[in-house]
Amino acid sequence: MPEGNEVHRFRDRQAATFIGRTVHADSPSGQFPDAALLDGRKMRGIIAHGKHLGYDFGRDLILHVHLGRFGDFTEGKMPLAEPKGALRLRISTKTDWLELRGPSDCSIFDQKKWNRLIARLGPDPLEKGADPKPAFAAIAGSKTPIGALLMDQSVVSGIGNIYRAELLYRAQLSPFRPGSDVDPKVVRAIWKDALRVMADGMIDRRIVTTRQKDRPHPRGPTERGEVHYVYRRQGKPCLVCGTAIKSREMAGRTLYWCPVCQKE
Repeated sequence: MPEGNEVHRFRDRQAATFIGRTVHADSPSGQFPDAALLDGRKMRGIIAHGKHLGYDFGRDLILHVHLGRFGDFTEGKMPLAEPKGALRLRISTKTDWLELRGPSDCSIFDQKKWNRLIARLGPDPLEKGADPKPAFAAIAGSKTPIGALLMDQSVVSGIGNIYRAELLYRAQLSPFRPGSDVDPKVVRAIWKDALRVMADGMIDRRIVTTRQKDRPHPRGPTERGEVHYVYRRQGKPCLVCGTAIKSREMAGRTLYWCPVCQKE
């Protein structure tokens, strides 16, 4: 599932291409008949919040996209290629095109519905000027494990399974510790770290969370197998202490952690 870094990356790339331009919109698969409402309209802006995208077409018309686990965009220059697969939505101008496949949601919102969505979501570390205090308060007042709270989009928006595991490792914090038992200074440090590593992840689709000094090959490009501390490294030695990384289910996804570096 794309995490917040990739959603913001999509927003920035698409904004540079489509904002301020009148677009043609269609649904070759017929799965999004409301594409006709967007056809011939000018795209006024694109909003990214957590894992949600909102395309503003004015007149109380917002296209909401949530990629979910299987959604993805492809893009290119004209001319258009023949439609392939379950192409939910295609947006194009005279020079560029954008295709959307497999989202968990692709629907039309009015402004009130969009505002209700945003009100249900926690602050987004990648949103300029985001206020983290609601997230800090939610964590401090909850007995839920911090590993589950970081995945709760009503607490913090945009953190997914990779960043959940890696941010907790970087903080040397057990994912099983209740939110109310986590030192507020540590929570603030995790937020600041999320700002840094998620912004780095916007550069391309490769998320690198290891510190250079902890990699087996600290010089030169980051090699495969040393981009993450714990994510999908179950059974492999911790890059810092050598203990086998563990995994188990938490909040509907597989959690990864080092039982020594992240003692309960």
